[in-house]
Amino acid sequence: MRALCRRPSLAAAATVLLTCLPAGRQDPSSGVQVTAADLASLLLVAIAATLVLASRSTRPLPGPAVPSARALAVASAVVPARALSVVSAVVPARALVLAPVAGAAGIAMLASPDVLASLPGHVRYLQVFVLVPLAVLVAVRDRTDTLIVGGALAGAAALQGLVGCVQALTGTGASYAGERVRAVGTFGALDVMGMASVVSYGAIILLAAGLAWRGGRRAAALGAAGLLCVPLALSLSRGAWLALLGASLVVLFVHSRALAARVILLGAAAATVLALGPGAGSDLLGRRLASITSAVSQPDQSVSDRYSLWLTATRIWLDHPLTGAGPRRFAELRDAYAPIELSSGSDTDDPVNGFRRLPLLSPHNMYLLTLSEQGLLGLAALCACFGSMAWWAVRAAVPAAAGLLAWQSIDFLYGDIGGPSTVVTSVVLGLVLSLVARPSSTGWASGAPAALGVAR
Repeated sequence: MRALCRRPSLAAAATVLLTCLPAGRQDPSSGVQVTAADLASLLLVAIAATLVLASRSTRPLPGPAVPSARALAVASAVVPARALSVVSAVVPARALVLAPVAGAAGIAMLASPDVLASLPGHVRYLQVFVLVPLAVLVAVRDRTDTLIVGGALAGAAALQGLVGCVQALTGTGASYAGERVRAVGTFGALDVMGMASVVSYGAIILLAAGLAWRGGRRAAALGAAGLLCVPLALSLSRGAWLALLGASLVVLFVHSRALAARVILLGAAAATVLALGPGAGSDLLGRRLASITSAVSQPDQSVSDRYSLWLTATRIWLDHPLTGAGPRRFAELRDAYAPIELSSGSDTDDPVNGFRRLPLLSPHNMYLLTLSEQGLLGLAALCACFGSMAWWAVRAAVPAAAGLLAWQSIDFLYGDIGGPSTVVTSVVLGLVLSLVARPSSTGWASGAPAALGVAR
């Protein structure tokens, strides 16, 4: 505990690494699933709260035994100022960007017709978007803390990617087109996006670090980022592919506009050659990639269901425009608003959980989920939070923060929170906030990857 209090970023790193524990057999019908990573995140929040409370104590100003009126006036002005400066060093003023998110979520819960049913969803939302990010902001104070948390994300990505590759090669992953060839890492088929998310985070961090490094370390970091694209491809997650492509371009743009332009031209030329040529890669990957372009004209069943869920969320919002229907009430109201073409559920299959048909209980779009459950207030607060952090990241030239936030913003167009990997998302949001709130102190020293702090 003393080590954690001296270096609380270790608790943030442990939170990330504990998500790599095998999920085992899961029962989604049992309700809220509390994992080891969730418990570690609670410990992280407790440590951060202790540090903030400890920072409020200030030593009394030296003075005469019987202070004069002038001395009392000076002390009354100086002591609160000192206390405020000490607390602000632990919790930067930019942490206030999380306040509207917490406020809107609280208003939505209180306005819900069933407050008790909305309470678990409210707590989960606060954990992901407020409490854990704020705790990571308190924990990541310098370059070493950035290295610890960033290294944990990269290490978790490598481990998940390795497990995913083994699953795809041995046919022990999640089922796709009747074969268990979909890489899902240790998260299992019930959190099919988990491995893709963690691998993407690691790839972005390594890309940003590699652009700032020189010599052999640059080649190693960029090579590792490239290798992580293999398990990402084997995850067959089209949304994660698009998100990583967009995030990589953002990292390149923030690092160097000229380099970004060259990469875009080279990528366009390579895409043209592949489109006109005989094609490359397995037939499975080729069909999955081609389905992206036909998602509008000829959507497959999963895409069609997603469109139906988006329509459902929009209809719920129209009946609850300002504060939404209440946290975690989308699933309760889905059948009353869903179009008739929506499937009754989604099929999953893996060696651990076997075949299951799971109900579609969320719109698979974080923005529409927030809109339907928290209304315009909730969506405006979430977008303002993300928009502020994006502005700070670009303005301060912090490639890793800009890339991670870009990936998450794009991915939320195709997915939402849920599953063990969500805890990693909350740590990533906290890392982004710490990088943009302390851009000079959280960067790395000369010769180390300043891309996690301020680009050179």
